[in-house]
Amino acid sequence: MPEIRTDNQLVTQITVVEPEPDKQAEALSVMKDRARFMARQPGFVSIVLHRSLDGKRIVNYVQWKSRELLQAAHRSPEFRKEWGQFERLAEDIDPHLYEVAHVEDAGRQA
Repeated sequence: MPEIRTDNQLVTQITVVEPEPDKQAEALSVMKDRARFMARQPGFVSIVLHRSLDGKRIVNYVQWKSRELLQAAHRSPEFRKEWGQFERLAEDIDPHLYEVAHVEDAGRQA
C-alpha cells in the first residue's frame, strides 16, 4: 500500500506514459506484468497504475526504499527484456523522482 507522507524516506517515481492511439489496454497489460516483477525486488514498497478515462495516458506511481535499489531493479535483465515491446506501444515515457511536499486528507494532516 502506498505510504504518502511528508515524513517518510521513500523514493517516489511518477511516470506518465502516453500510449500509441488505441494501445492503452495493451500498454497497461505490459505495465502490470512489469509491476508484478518489481514487487519481488529488494526495496519495493508499492506500485499503483492509473489509466486516464480518455485512453491517452497511464500514470505509474512507484515507491521504493532507496534510489539505489530502484535503479538496480530497473537495470535488471528480466525487467529490461520487455522494454522493446513497451517502447513500441508508447509515444512518450516520462519518468521523474519526487518527494511528498504536502498531504491533507479527511483523517489527518501532515
